[in-house]
Amino acid sequence: MSQIHIIHENPEWLPPLAAALDKRGLPWADWNLSSGSFDLSRPPPEGVFYNRMSASSHTRGHRYSAELTAAVLAWLERYGRRVVNGPRALDLEISKARQYAALEAAGIAVPGTVVVRGEAEDVVRAARARYGSGPLILKPNRGGKGLGVRLFADPDALAAFLADAPEDELPADGLWLLQDYLRAARPFITRAEFVGGRFLYAVEVDTSSGFELCPADVCEVPSPSAAVGDAFCPVGEAPAAAPVAAAPRFRVLPDGIEAGQRAALEGFLAANGIEVAGIEFIRTVEGEVFTYDVNTNTNYNPAAEEAADLAGTDRSGPGAIAAFLGAELARTRRAAA
Repeated sequence: MSQIHIIHENPEWLPPLAAALDKRGLPWADWNLSSGSFDLSRPPPEGVFYNRMSASSHTRGHRYSAELTAAVLAWLERYGRRVVNGPRALDLEISKARQYAALEAAGIAVPGTVVVRGEAEDVVRAARARYGSGPLILKPNRGGKGLGVRLFADPDALAAFLADAPEDELPADGLWLLQDYLRAARPFITRAEFVGGRFLYAVEVDTSSGFELCPADVCEVPSPSAAVGDAFCPVGEAPAAAPVAAAPRFRVLPDGIEAGQRAALEGFLAANGIEVAGIEFIRTVEGEVFTYDVNTNTNYNPAAEEAADLAGTDRSGPGAIAAFLGAELARTRRAAA
């Protein structure tokens, strides 16, 4: 019997979605591509395949999981299987340079970015040419967990960092990105969630305590082994004092986002075959909106959903994905009947 197949490499991220699928009585299978093999000459199983491969897989010792996933997705498409977040989505997940190019092609503003391949002195030279003695942000083209994303006051500070950069902060694909520092009007970023290519809700994230902000509660565990998402915001020059404990860092926005921005982001997703994603942006002091991250392996904050009365419903992140996958499974079964 056909079922829903969840492609991933990190089981720590599965429980909320697994619970939502089980609650709806949907048949599903766990397909962990941290390693594995498959026979290209034989047809894949029947069903709907949901790709949750993460750009940060290499930070968990799974350096080639994305490449294995790309091969699997090609195999699935060869046999006409229904794939959610297919090859193009994976391609943009693992390359911010290609992600930014696709966003700009859709008319969506992104921070000014320079791509550099070379030694530390090449990165610093490019930074001086672009930013002079001003601030800049450094990030890996294929990173994950916020590693390697840093704000520097000037290229001299960048040079000092690169002279002894930790191995785990180096870009997996060898490409560094130098990015414009954008000052936010308020110490918040916004993350818009989309399921089935349609806007679900937006969450406002307090950045006053630092940059690294994965929405999932597993990301908030202060442990070296805690899994975190590929969400990092270019806001603020240095971490400020932590917000008052009672103030939530993640808050669902009751009014969502502006209609024009929503339409533009949905158009971008449709043009690139992305059906499930979290898209992050900031509003500058000048009132301009810049999008800086598209995460196709999006996670959700249960406390924020609970506060907004979304938890356990089809308006929650896991609930919406489960309902969408269930509808797609029913549709493929009808088509095969």
